[in-house]
Amino acid sequence: MNNPVTAIALALALSGAAMSAQAGAINVPAPDFTLESRTGDNIRLEDHRGEVVMLNFWASWCGPCRQEMPLMDDIYSRYQDLGFTILAVNVDENRDEALRFLEKVPVDYPILYDPESSVSKLYEVPAMPTTVMIDRDGNARYIHYGYKPGYEVEYEAQIRELVRE
Repeated sequence: MNNPVTAIALALALSGAAMSAQAGAINVPAPDFTLESRTGDNIRLEDHRGEVVMLNFWASWCGPCRQEMPLMDDIYSRYQDLGFTILAVNVDENRDEALRFLEKVPVDYPILYDPESSVSKLYEVPAMPTTVMIDRDGNARYIHYGYKPGYEVEYEAQIRELVRE
C-alpha cells in the first residue's frame, strides 16, 4: 500500500476499531513528518527510528489533554532510558495558547507545533487527544482516541511490549 494514511484507515477498518473506540491495534508504516519544536529545532519522526515513539496530538482547549499530559510526563521519565520518547504535537493555530497551557501543565518531553494541522491531517486525527504508538521500525502499532483516567495503564503496557521487541 503506497499511502500510509490509507493504510492506517484500512488497518483500523479491518481490525474493527471504530473512530469512537478507545484504542485499536494496527501495524502500518507511520507517515514521516518534520515539525518545529519548542526549542526551535526541527524534529523529524524518521530521526527517531530505533526508538519507541508515543505520538500524541493535543490542543490547549482540550480538557482531557490537561489530565493526560502530566501522566505522560511520568511515563516519559520512567521509560526514556529504554529507547522511548514522546513527540507531543500541538495543533493550536496560535502558539501562545500552547505556551500558556504549558506554563500550567509543564512537561519535559518534546513539544512540536503544527499550527496548520498538516500532520494531524496526515494522521487523520479525529479527536483530541489522539495517541499513536510507533515501534522501533517506524510502524504505527496502536492508536488511541480521546483520554479517560486509566488509559495510561494501557499506554504503559504497550510501551513495555514495544520496548522489549
